[in-house]
Amino acid sequence: MLDKFLQNAIEDAGATGRLREMIGVLRKREVVRGMTPVKLRQVLEDLGPTFVKLGQIMSMRPDFLPPEYCDELMKLQSGAKPLPFPVILEVIEKEYNRRWNQVFKSIDEEALGSASIAQVHRAVLASGEKVVIKVQRPGIYEIMSKDIVLLKRAATLLKIVSHTQDVLDFGMILDEMWTIAKQEMDFLMEADHIEEFEHLNRDVDYVGCPKVYRQLSTQHLLVMEFIDGIRIDDFDKLRANGYDINTLGRHLGENYVKQIIEDGYFHADPHPGNIWVKNGRIIWLDLGMMGRLSGRDRVAIRKAVLALANHDTFEMKAAVLSLGVVHGRINHTALYQDIDSMMAQYSSLDFKSLQMGVLTRQIMNILRVHHIACPQGLSMFARGVLTIEGVMRLCCPKVSFVEIFAKSLSLDFKKNFSWRAEMDKMRREGLLLMRKSAQLPEQISDILKMTMSGQTKVNLDLTGAEEPLRHLDRMINKIIIAVLCAALLLGSSTICTTNMTPKIMEIPLLGFLGYFIAFVLSIRLIWEIHKGA
Repeated sequence: MLDKFLQNAIEDAGATGRLREMIGVLRKREVVRGMTPVKLRQVLEDLGPTFVKLGQIMSMRPDFLPPEYCDELMKLQSGAKPLPFPVILEVIEKEYNRRWNQVFKSIDEEALGSASIAQVHRAVLASGEKVVIKVQRPGIYEIMSKDIVLLKRAATLLKIVSHTQDVLDFGMILDEMWTIAKQEMDFLMEADHIEEFEHLNRDVDYVGCPKVYRQLSTQHLLVMEFIDGIRIDDFDKLRANGYDINTLGRHLGENYVKQIIEDGYFHADPHPGNIWVKNGRIIWLDLGMMGRLSGRDRVAIRKAVLALANHDTFEMKAAVLSLGVVHGRINHTALYQDIDSMMAQYSSLDFKSLQMGVLTRQIMNILRVHHIACPQGLSMFARGVLTIEGVMRLCCPKVSFVEIFAKSLSLDFKKNFSWRAEMDKMRREGLLLMRKSAQLPEQISDILKMTMSGQTKVNLDLTGAEEPLRHLDRMINKIIIAVLCAALLLGSSTICTTNMTPKIMEIPLLGFLGYFIAFVLSIRLIWEIHKGA
C-alpha cells in the first residue's frame, strides 16, 4: 500500500529522474518491510555520495539515532567506487590549465582510497618528491546540492505530517551535513586545517601531519606529502619495526586529550586508517573534518569528568545543563533522578575501566530525553572519543583513555594554578560581596514599600506539581458544571411558573431551553465523573 502511495506521489508531483531513482532504491531494499541498521547503510550507499555523507554525519549523532544504527553507519567511512583514471587526469589538467605531466613525473593509476567526495592517488612531482593528490569528484557539488533540496522538501513534509516538536529535527541534521560537506569540498579549507593543526601541535615531538604543497593546491585539488608509514592497527608490522604498542597507545590518548582540553580543536574522525606511525611519530591524516569546542564546552566536560570521579550528582547535573542548549521548561527533579541513576552504574566501577565514549552517549541520551539540544561540537566530540577509545582498546587494552583524561585535567589545574591569581580573585570577589551587602538594606526597604503599595508580584514554579494541579483543575471544572446545572434547573422552574410566551408543549421556550441545556450538562458531568473513576 505504501509502495502504491509513493508511486502516486511521484506521478502527481511530476518527479525528477533523481527522485524516481531514490524510490527505486527504497523498493530494491524493501524498506516498506521494515528498517534495520544494515538495511539503512545499504540504502545510503546505493543512493550515492550525498546520502553516504548524510549517514556519516548521522553516525556522529548518538542523540539522534540508537547506538546500533550509529555503529553500523560508521562503516560508511570506508570507500566508494573509484573514478576511471582518465577522469582523474582530466580534473587535474582542468585545475592547472596545462598537461598533468608538466607538474608530475608520474601518477599511479590505482587509487589509494576513494570516498564520497574525493579520491587519492600517489604521485611523484617533477622535482622527484613523493606526494599524494586528493582529487575531487567532478560535479559532486551540483549533485549534492540537488539532493539536499529534495531532502529538505521531504523533511518539511515529514514535519507537517508528524507534527513533532523534537529538539533535534531532520532539517537541522541536513543543514549540519551540508555545512560540513561544503567545508570538505573546499580543499583550501582542509589545507588551513592541516596548518592550524600543525601549529597547535608544534611542541609535541611525537605527533605530526602531512606537509601541504600550497602552490599546487586548489579548491578541488590538494597535494600533500606522501606518508610512507605503518597504520596504527598493523601491530605485527609495528612490533617488527621495534615499536612499543603500549607507548604508542598512551601517546595517542594523551595527544587526543590535548586536542580536546587544551586546543578545543580535534580530529573528528580518528579511525585507524587516519592514524599512521612514521619514524616514531603519530601522523594524523585526513584533516578535512575537524571538531571545535568552545571554552564553555571544555569547562563543562572537565566538570562532568571530575563529577563522575567524585560521584557528585549535583555537579554532574550542572555539567549536563552546561553542555546542552535548553529549550522550554526543564523538570529538574526528573533530570536529577536520571543523572543519579546513571551515576549509580559507576559507583562500584573502577575508574580506570570506565569507557568515556559510552558515558558520553549516556549523557547525550539524557539531553535528548529532557529536550536539551546538543551542539555540533559536542556531537563530534562524542563520536571522536568513542572512535579513539576503540582504537586504544585494540592498541593497548591496559591503558585507560579516561584515566589519561582525568590525569590531564589534574595537570591542567596544577599548571594553571597560581596563588597570586587566586588571591586576586578572592580580593575581587570579597570587594564585590561587600558592595552588594551594603545595598541590601536599601533593596529590602524598596521591597517592603512595593509590598505595602500592592506592587509586589511573586512567581512560583513548583517542580513536579503539574499533575496535582491538573486534578484540581478537573475537579473545579466539575463543580462549575454542577453549579450551572443547578442554576439552569432553578431558573427554568421559576420561568415555568409564569405565563411567558412563546411556549412549547405549554412550557415557556426559555424554560424548555434551560431544561435541555441542564440535561446536556448533566450527561457531560456524569461522563466526566465516570471517566475520572
